[in-house]
Formats: sequence, C-alpha cells, structure tokens
Amino acid sequence: MIVEWSEAALAEIAARYGQEARILKLVSDSEGCGCAMNGVAALWVIRKPEKGDLQAESNGVEVWYEKRHEVFFDERMRVSYAPSKRAFKLASDGQIYSNQLRLEDRRPKEQ
Repeated sequence: MIVEWSEAALAEIAARYGQEARILKLVSDSEGCGCAMNGVAALWVIRKPEKGDLQAESNGVEVWYEKRHEVFFDERMRVSYAPSKRAFKLASDGQIYSNQLRLEDRRPKEQ
C-alpha cells in the first residue's frame, strides 16, 4: 500500500497534533456502524504501531494498517487537505473514500 500526502495535509497534521505526530494508522472504523463490513476510513495518530501492523509506503509520516483492513483500500491513495473546508480528503484514482476524513488522536495522555 502507498499513501501519498500533500504538503498542506502534512502541515495541518503538524499544526493540529504537534511536530511529534509522525505515526498514523489507517483504519476502516466500524465502531457504531453496526456491521464490520460498513466501516468508514479514518486516520489515528498513534505513538507506535501494534504487533502485526503493516507499514505502508508514505512520504512525510509513517502510515500503518492492519492486514484485515487492507481489502477496504486501494494499493495507491492520496491524502490532501482543503483549508477552506478544514477537511482532509482520502482518495485513489478509482474512488473518494472521504471528503471529510476523520482524524483522531489515539496517543495515550501523559500522566
């Protein structure tokens, strides 16, 4: 899997989550959907990948994903950012996954 980031998207990640937010996880999040096959694409800011996660090729940040979620995504995708909408977009040549890609900070809070 390859995830290409626009400069605007990388800058917005750093602005929202800090310069240390360099590891993200791409998921097909089905929480609250009622069915594991009807997930929505999301990106989680994480501290480190979980055992068994796979790393995508990516420019600018590390992107990890679970093998079981691979079926929901194309081989090559792009993440861009539209400042006027304050929204991230995940797309491939074949489809748009989300014009309002959800990003969540899943890093444990410092004690």
